[in-house]
Amino acid sequence: MSGWPENFWILPVVINFQIYINMEKTSGLGRGLSSLIPNKKASINPLGDITSDREKIHQLPVGSISPNPHQPRTSFDEADLMDLTQSIKEHGIIQPLIVSKVGDDWQLIAGERRLRAAKSLGLETVPAIVRDIDDQKKLEFALIENLQRTDLNPLETATAYQKLIDEFNLNHDQLAGRVGKSRSAVANTLRILNTVNEVQEAISDGEISEGHARTLAGLPEEDQKEVLSKIISQGMNVREAEKASKEVVVRKHLRKVAYNPELKSLEDRLQQALGTKVEIKKSGESGQIVIKFYSEEELSEIIDKLT
Repeated sequence: MSGWPENFWILPVVINFQIYINMEKTSGLGRGLSSLIPNKKASINPLGDITSDREKIHQLPVGSISPNPHQPRTSFDEADLMDLTQSIKEHGIIQPLIVSKVGDDWQLIAGERRLRAAKSLGLETVPAIVRDIDDQKKLEFALIENLQRTDLNPLETATAYQKLIDEFNLNHDQLAGRVGKSRSAVANTLRILNTVNEVQEAISDGEISEGHARTLAGLPEEDQKEVLSKIISQGMNVREAEKASKEVVVRKHLRKVAYNPELKSLEDRLQQALGTKVEIKKSGESGQIVIKFYSEEELSEIIDKLT
């Protein structure tokens, strides 16, 4: 074998190894090596059945894609969006957007952050999968995508739940099945919508949690504001907020039923004079006298005594 290069037997091995690496079939690599090199077709789809590996990915003009009118997310973290934009700049858009055909253009179903990042980078096209779905599914998909990525704040989630209920006549059980939550979890989230504007703003700003909001939802409006102020100023956790809420309720009850011997004496005098139950409600210097009767005859007798 004289005359052949010394690395004759090495060169073919290197070439063959590279060829197998670049092939989609990994069966020729053996058990040990194939386990280290994943099959390109084996991928995890975070949107479940929203997309399918069999669906065609199109390159669509960015300017022809309008936002999803059912997008439940109303606030976007600028720092997170900048991170995504930088990632797309370096690596491109890994996961395609989901759109539906509307006239000659397309409407976004899922992937608004990716679309915003693409626009900021001045990209002309984005990879997208076209789906033919109705408005209810658009809302569900947008909601589910955000829930799976924990992108929504509690108020946005509650608002999206209520929109599904109102627009598509879903009950709590049906809604729970759609979003993959328990009925009690859905009901607890919806309670947030019973809070005053100040509480909802605090949720959106991240000053309080969903647990805080659920606690406040059980209080009258004026008490919600009082306890909210304490939660924020004292940095209360949920358990401490629950305790503060109970203290407000108890204090109001005690103030309501506080015993006033002078008023009680006046009530007794009126009851003896009129022959029926009388209640005096006083607030400062003013108030009202409540005279109770239990039949037409008793009412006539009371009027006769007063006149």
